[in-house]
Amino acid sequence: MSIANSEIIELSSCDNFKDGFLKNEYILDLEKLTMTRNYVFNEKTYQRYRITDLSTKKKNTIESFIYIEGENILTDRMGYPQFFTQLLFKKDSKDIFIKTVINNEEGITKISSCKNLERYKKES
Repeated sequence: MSIANSEIIELSSCDNFKDGFLKNEYILDLEKLTMTRNYVFNEKTYQRYRITDLSTKKKNTIESFIYIEGENILTDRMGYPQFFTQLLFKKDSKDIFIKTVINNEEGITKISSCKNLERYKKES
């Protein structure tokens, strides 16, 4: 029998600079190379998005693949080859950034700051 270890980074109690949340957390599994985001909108943010998109849910979970570049962890690209965005995490930082690339011009903006960062090994 063998035991496998994987490192997990969990960011919780994340304040977003644009939207309001009752719960906003990110779980990065560095072995499976996945990010899971669990969130619950506050009522004001939920109503703002619900006006234009009836499929908006107050509580949701989003999963995405990630990859590691040095000390940075990036999500899959969302968009087109000439214009895309990615979430960017730094391994030992409580801050979350969005990376935007338009025609090979890159911009990085801080979008969230988390109160808690935990790193742990998961045995299976």
